[in-house]
Parts: sequence; structure tokens; C-alpha cells
Amino acid sequence: MSTLRALLVQPVLCWQDPAENRSHLQQLIESALDKDPQGADLVFLPETFTTGFLGDFDREPETMDGETVEWMHELAQRYDAAIGGSVIIGEKGERLNRFLFATPDGDLAHYDKRHLFAYGGEDKHYKAGRMRAIFDFRDWRINPQVCYDLRFPVWCRNLGDYDLQVFVANWPAKRMNAWASLLRARAIENQACVIGINRVGQDGKGLQYPGLSAAYDGLGNELAVLGDSEGAAMATLDLDALQELRSNLPFLDDADPFKLL
Repeated sequence: MSTLRALLVQPVLCWQDPAENRSHLQQLIESALDKDPQGADLVFLPETFTTGFLGDFDREPETMDGETVEWMHELAQRYDAAIGGSVIIGEKGERLNRFLFATPDGDLAHYDKRHLFAYGGEDKHYKAGRMRAIFDFRDWRINPQVCYDLRFPVWCRNLGDYDLQVFVANWPAKRMNAWASLLRARAIENQACVIGINRVGQDGKGLQYPGLSAAYDGLGNELAVLGDSEGAAMATLDLDALQELRSNLPFLDDADPFKLL
């Protein structure tokens, strides 16, 4: 498919309440999609959308066959759209901040957050991922990232293997200039569409989140943007336009070679 329609869902999250968060997110998704005859191909939710950031460590983590994964599969089939967002998953005695990607045909792909936010203590509770991921969906190649990964351009570098890069986050108010600037920079430097999904409201630690979820094309132009309140927005992503950009301005061909250790 040359074009994809991506729904950006920017919620207020309830602290440590997965069931309430799933119910509330479903209401936001239904409200947006039930009124839109064109539907969506992709639906993206924020980082740790069931608990809030660091809102899980005094409770049992979910598993890959738990309620949230089942819920994502159900929504993907109902709306014929892939559903993506991060959840804390327990695996082999470790906790992982895992980006889950459920597709309408029942597949489930994932990426584990590589850069844990040591400044906020995330590294004390979770295991860092090591593997880069690319999700293939409807002729698009999607590179998933989680929050703090946004600050590391080498890790985010387009190696000619993705068309869309998605950052799901709990990005607080006092660092929002970095959020907006780096999302646009990742799009421009990688000649890729970029989507950033943030939350709004206050979490259980008193941190404020002002949203500003957005989508950009490969030139850094806004395709959709949300303000500082709860809501959803649709972005139309154009693969033909992206490929034309790369053909006319083949900047990626001149990138410095490197290997990650």
C-alpha cells in the first residue's frame, strides 16, 4: 500500500490500573474510528499505556499471553488495523519495557526498549533490549522505538531498512522542547516518516505530561499534531512521496558507515 492511515492516540493514563486504561483507550479508539468511514491501518498508544511509567514495579508484570496482548489482538481484528504501544512484560524473571505490535491476522511482533532512563531509575527495574526491530506491514517497514531511545541518533539511524519510525513515550513537560525538536530531526536526517506518541495528565509520581504527539514526513513537515489535551489525530503517510524524496535527494547514500558493538 502506498498510503497508510495512522491514528495517534494521546490519553490521560490511570496510575497502576491496566483494566481501566484498556477500557479508556478503547473508548478513545472507538470514538475516533467509528466516525471515520476510511478507518485506520495503524493505531499507536503511548509507552507503558497500562500502568504509567514506573507504575508497575510493585505488581506482577503481564505476560505475552496476558489480558493486554489478548485485548490488542481483539482490537486489531475488529478494526483491521495494527495496534502498537509499550507494556511492561515479565519474561524469564526479568521485566522488559516492550513495544508490542499486534496485526489483524493475529501476528504479534515486539521490540524491547534499548535505552533505559537511568536518570529516572528505569535501569534499576528493567532489563535493556539489545536487538533492533523492523516490522513489515502493508508494504511499509516500521522501526519501533521507546521514549528515551529518541535521544540516540546512532541507534535510530536509518540503515536503508525502514520507512516509518515510531516513538511511544511518557515524555514530561519540562523536556518538551527536546521532544518536538528531536522527532523532527529524526525524520529529516533519516528521510523517513516519524510518529511520536505521548500521554497527557499527571502520573503517580507527580510528573506532568503535556502530550504534543505528532507525525512528520521525510522532510520534517507536520502531518498531524495534537495539543496538550487528551484526544486522537489521523496522519496519512505516503510511501510514494517518501521514495520520490529519497530518489531526488539521495542523502542517505552519503552517510558514514558504522557498526554498533
